[in-house]
Amino acid sequence: MPPRPATPADGLCWITGAGSGIGAATALELVRRGWRVAISARRRESLEAVAALAPERIIVAPCDVTDAGGVITTLAALEQEHGPVARAFLNAGISIHGKAPDLDVAAVRRIIDTNVMGVFHSAAPLLKGMAARGHGQIAICASIAGYGGLARASAYTASKAAMINAATALAIEGRRLGILVQCVNPGFVDTPLTRKNSFPMPFLMTPEAAAVRVADGLARSRFEIAFPRRLAWPMKALNLLPYDLYIRLSAFGERFR
Repeated sequence: MPPRPATPADGLCWITGAGSGIGAATALELVRRGWRVAISARRRESLEAVAALAPERIIVAPCDVTDAGGVITTLAALEQEHGPVARAFLNAGISIHGKAPDLDVAAVRRIIDTNVMGVFHSAAPLLKGMAARGHGQIAICASIAGYGGLARASAYTASKAAMINAATALAIEGRRLGILVQCVNPGFVDTPLTRKNSFPMPFLMTPEAAAVRVADGLARSRFEIAFPRRLAWPMKALNLLPYDLYIRLSAFGERFR
C-alpha cells in the first residue's frame, strides 16, 4: 500500500512558486479545503497579494528556490513557528524559449537551476523531516511537456522530464519511509509563464480549474496528477511511437508554426 495523503490535521502545506498562476490558485483552493498554507516565491509583494485573500490561513515565506541555504532556512523557520510541513507542492518553475541554432546557454542554466535544482533544494530538507516523523507528502510539478522533447523548448522539456523521473524514483524510495511522492503534469494553464507563448495552446485552462485538479489529486494516493486528460493521454500515446517516427511527425508539424 502506498503512503497515505496528508491531512490538515498533520500540519502545514508549503507551496513554492505561489506568487501567481497554479501555485497561488492551489494555495487558495487548499485553504477552502481546510488547510493552513505557507506560500513561497522570490517576490514578497506577489505573495502578500495572495495572502490578503485569506490572511488567517496563509503564511507568507519569501524564498528563492535556487538558493539551497535560503530554502533550508525558510523551511526551518516555518516549522519552528507554525509546525511541521506535512504536505509540499514544489511548483516553482520558469520557461525560456530557445531554438537551434540559437541556444542561449545562460538561459538553459537558469531553467535547470530553477526547475531541477530548485526542486531538489526543497525536497532534500523536506524528506529528512518527513522521514523522521514517518509520514508526509511531496508533489513535484513537472509537465506533460516532460513526456517527450518539443521543438523550441529543449531545455524546458529536459527539465520537466528530469522531474518526472526524479518524482518516480523518490516515490519508490518514499514508500518505505511513509512519504507519498506524486508528480503533477499540467497541460496549458493561463499563467504569466504561458502568456509568453506565441503558438496555439489547446485546451487552455484557468489557474482555478487547474488548482481543483491538483487539490483533488493531492487528496488521493495516485502517483500522477495529469490534466486535462484530453491532452495528456494523446501526448502519452504520441510518445509511445518509435523515436524516428516521433521526430518526423513533430518536424512536419513544426513547419506550420
